[in-house]
Amino acid sequence: MSEESRKSALVTGAAGGLGLAIARRLAADGCRVGLIDIDGDGAVRAAADIEDAAGFRCDVTSEESVTAMFGRFEAAFGGPPDILVNNAGIVRFGELLDHPVEDFRKVTEVNLVGVFLMSREAGARMAVRGSGAIVNITSLNAVQPKPDIGAYPATKAAVAKLTEQFALALGPRGVRVNAVGPGFVDAGMSTSIFSDPAVRAESGRAVPAGRIGTPGDVVAAVAFLVSDEAGFIHGQHLMVDGGMSFSLWNQLPRMAPEEAES
Repeated sequence: MSEESRKSALVTGAAGGLGLAIARRLAADGCRVGLIDIDGDGAVRAAADIEDAAGFRCDVTSEESVTAMFGRFEAAFGGPPDILVNNAGIVRFGELLDHPVEDFRKVTEVNLVGVFLMSREAGARMAVRGSGAIVNITSLNAVQPKPDIGAYPATKAAVAKLTEQFALALGPRGVRVNAVGPGFVDAGMSTSIFSDPAVRAESGRAVPAGRIGTPGDVVAAVAFLVSDEAGFIHGQHLMVDGGMSFSLWNQLPRMAPEEAES
């Protein structure tokens, strides 16, 4: 693959966790990768271990920070990204009825406004070139909200709809936009939860596929959606959840056949 034909990718929230796993996979697939994170030093350290990668500090909630970061990316890689993966996200726990509005706003700013700003800036640049792919990371919580996690489910559901909006706006300009919704995955914010063997085992039993997911499960979906092989997949929300999003009845007690007939 010639240097001119290599694609460039930009991954948010890439100093660690799922974002770093995505960056590594895209690099392994031949992309030059920019890793961005609010932890700029962490992004730089992570990029140092990846061939032909660079790390940048960026606050995705700040229009000024996002614009400045794109300038630095373009200077480093010779142009705008071919691929954007919006992975950055946060959660603030707490019962909804007494949840601090400051926490609600902060999560909304990072999880939703950040996706909007990054997609708007990348999408406008991709549209000029007439090609590109954007993937937004949502969550099982976008379709099956969990209690006591504040704004997180609402923001992830909003990102799924924002994905469709950007797909409508950018599709005619040659840019594809999709979303990936991880379920019970041992990565990022969930790693500490699944470090408990009992929780891990119980969670795995609840998943129709029989196990919790790995970072590789999600990374493979992202890698496919940004590839040319997914050239006619657009505006979709792909759940990578082992079937959890449609398994409500599996979680409920079942009547014996004779009880159902009586």
